[in-house]
Amino acid sequence: MNDILDVTGRVALVTGAGQGVGQQVAEHLAAHGATVIVNDYFLERAQAVAKAIGNAGGKAYAVQADVTDNVSVKAMIAQVRDLAGPVDVLVNNAGNLGAHPSPDGRKPFWEFGPEVWSGAVDVNLYGVINCTGAVIPDMIERKSGRLITIISDAGRVGESGLEVYSAAKAGAAGFMRAVARTMGRHQVTANCVAIAATLTPPIEARLNADPERLKKMMSHYVIRRPGKPTDVANMVLFLASGASDWITGQTYPVNGGFSFSM
Repeated sequence: MNDILDVTGRVALVTGAGQGVGQQVAEHLAAHGATVIVNDYFLERAQAVAKAIGNAGGKAYAVQADVTDNVSVKAMIAQVRDLAGPVDVLVNNAGNLGAHPSPDGRKPFWEFGPEVWSGAVDVNLYGVINCTGAVIPDMIERKSGRLITIISDAGRVGESGLEVYSAAKAGAAGFMRAVARTMGRHQVTANCVAIAATLTPPIEARLNADPERLKKMMSHYVIRRPGKPTDVANMVLFLASGASDWITGQTYPVNGGFSFSM
């Protein structure tokens, strides 16, 4: 029986894959046959993940790039072509408040200006636009491709205290829907995965240090546990595979029932 989640022969670029969700997505794709390009702002993190994938029998390369810098992104895509060939699957995972988040990023947004807001907007919106724009020409030429962006439930339903972040994630989702309309004629799909509280290293550390906070948070979830990176990676693998050939322009919540909004 054929494995409908098999992605053998595909080159998959995962941004921000040096830890957390991105790392798990990279490992999932490699385990199902993809040649994975592990991107991170910090090269040593990308190299560690690529090495772990290689040790597990997969194939991966580490590349450094700042997704908020269009010149850096285009140089990365050229490097990827030399290493493995054109990108078949792009996973826009790099996000949150950027590689060097401002300590003011979680304070009331009206107390600050673009010098702080840009930490969220640049990586979560412009980073997605930069990377997507860089891989699309090759996908059009080959009439094949998967574009997958990790957003947040904050972008679907809003999140108090994360207004600018919510706006950036919502913008990324709107961008992907528009790209889906443009790229469908070229057999390229574009979808989003919206996640809620997921146990990435920084979140797990904070929640482990405050069990009462975790308990209060989970009272808002139908499935009363935080998300795991594997929960997200399973959905990304589905969208990267042939099982999702006729799906585009959609946002899939992977959120434990935190929100049921469309």
